[in-house]
Amino acid sequence: MSEALLPIPSGMMAEPTCLGERLGKDLFSGFLVFLIALPLCLGISLASGVPAVAGVLTAIVGSLVCALISDSELTIKGPAAGLIVIVLGAVNEFKGMGFDEYQAYRMMLAVGVASGVIQILFGLLRTGILGEFFPSSAVHGLLAAIGIIIISKQFHVAVGVMDVKGEPLYLLSQIPSSLLRMNPRVALIGGISLAVLFGLPLMKQQWVRRIPAQMVVIIVAMLMGSWMHFSANGNYTLGQHEYPLGEQFLVSVPANLIKALTSPDFRALELMAAWKWVLMFALIGSLESLLSAKAIDTLDPLKRKTNMNKDLLAIGVANTIAASLGGLPMISEIVRSKANIDNGARTRLAGVTHGLCILAFVALLPGFIHQIPMAALAAMLVYTGFRLASPKEFAHVAHIGREQLVIFVSTLIGVLATDLLIGIAIGIVVNFLFHLYHEVPLRSLFSVSVDVEHSPEGPCVIRTQNPAVFSNWIPLRSQIMHYGMELRNHVVVDLSQSHVVDHSVMEKLHSLQADFVSQGLKLEIRGLGAHQSESEHWLATRRLVLPKVVRLTVMIDLAHELRVLRQFHEFGGGESRITPCTVVMIPGEESASMRRVQRVQIEMLTSERITRMMLGYLSQEAMPASGLSATVEKVHGISFGARKNAASFQNLSATH
Repeated sequence: MSEALLPIPSGMMAEPTCLGERLGKDLFSGFLVFLIALPLCLGISLASGVPAVAGVLTAIVGSLVCALISDSELTIKGPAAGLIVIVLGAVNEFKGMGFDEYQAYRMMLAVGVASGVIQILFGLLRTGILGEFFPSSAVHGLLAAIGIIIISKQFHVAVGVMDVKGEPLYLLSQIPSSLLRMNPRVALIGGISLAVLFGLPLMKQQWVRRIPAQMVVIIVAMLMGSWMHFSANGNYTLGQHEYPLGEQFLVSVPANLIKALTSPDFRALELMAAWKWVLMFALIGSLESLLSAKAIDTLDPLKRKTNMNKDLLAIGVANTIAASLGGLPMISEIVRSKANIDNGARTRLAGVTHGLCILAFVALLPGFIHQIPMAALAAMLVYTGFRLASPKEFAHVAHIGREQLVIFVSTLIGVLATDLLIGIAIGIVVNFLFHLYHEVPLRSLFSVSVDVEHSPEGPCVIRTQNPAVFSNWIPLRSQIMHYGMELRNHVVVDLSQSHVVDHSVMEKLHSLQADFVSQGLKLEIRGLGAHQSESEHWLATRRLVLPKVVRLTVMIDLAHELRVLRQFHEFGGGESRITPCTVVMIPGEESASMRRVQRVQIEMLTSERITRMMLGYLSQEAMPASGLSATVEKVHGISFGARKNAASFQNLSATH
């Protein structure tokens, strides 16, 4: 997941002014999104181990039901690659218990219904804010792991090797073997499909880049499949090797959509194992949907904001209905939603249009879909997986900071080695350990203390009193939203007393600034001038590091002042403070009278190395001759000068 973008400022994008023009843009965008969504729905279904029609049902139900309940105008609801791992895991576990493929599918549907009901409760209980809890790097690691899992499963299908089964790490290890055993004709379609998917976005011509790459893949793959007689069951010989061909390499869809509807088998909910998948469906699906909806809000040209609780309620209702009919779980899907915006959509009518187009196509042309080679759909999923786990994603996280990379990789490995929930939990624990290492108190991990200055003349100033980290972001955010959005104030967040401000909070503050700008308000961040950044990245973790220095105080007579200062400078010391003073000399004999002597006190803040050199000089040369005295103290020092990346966060709304 990349950095959030600010909304497009008003005036930068020409908006359609008449109803007919807006209607035309929505209908046109809905049709183009349909061209992208249909092959993805089919591919996600097959990769999930369920009939191809399941994803189609989900897209239809999501587009129609969510349009009635959610106030999200531009998000497209449907099956997503990120949930393939969960659905396939549930189906395989039920099959491992002795149920056949159809029974396992129906039991997965029961899991989907139960998780949909839980999502409805999430919406009613207003838990949409929980999407703000998870640390950014752990979420990115989760998505990258999902991408690798998709690649590990679908690469074999793309080269025509259909018999490789197992866990993700085992599937990855079998890729070289599958390349050696590949079916040449199937692999040719898969390879050309990947070339189109990766190559088309690189074209310089704008009109070429606007062509849906997925639809180009489908058309090319169908033509090649027809030319190479994929539908004719049998074998062909190439290079003294015999390879199979037949309908097992083509998408299978029912001729009658009504007859394809499948009811859940609620006996699954009597099994304890099923509730693990219910929890995964509900939590991971809700999290992905909330994150996607929030990201799309930042791209809305009209700066509208989705009610996340209402959207979660809509997702829950739609998931319950879709699973009851035989569909996959759905989320707010970011790729299709982004295409929706790019194609000019302005209202939810575009999403409804995309769903109706899918319904009409599948109901009227099922034979057409049956001609699509599975290798083409697998190539689309490999491409999707690559985008989730792109090397650029690793480089981006590494640029933010080494600790963020450790959290990212820990989550990724945890997911690959265990499952999604345990993997994200590992990422959260690693993040907690870093905070504890940097002396974040336990009591500050989940609570935040703030001082608020609220005056009618100026902005509301919120001063944090403890570290600002991902786990206490929700209460901090609620304070900012209350005094800003609810009371309609400009807000200044002063972080000068937070000795740790982590990457997640930095990123979320930036995103929140965009929300304030969209409402005609200003959110300013202050107090980071003395903090050190973990990296050069402007959203990196900031820490108030108090460097240990030595304060050397020398009491010396006026005759030796310049000599001592000159030697301090030659050793590499910097500035010093000189204070004239009077020293009272108390004699050893009681009869002698006290006398006052004029001295100079020189205070030097420097390193331990220079202090040792100065003490050596004073003890050997200056002190014996003049009876000087010196004291040494270890202190903390802060320079409040300009720091790179410290001031750049002050005016993000103007510069990013």
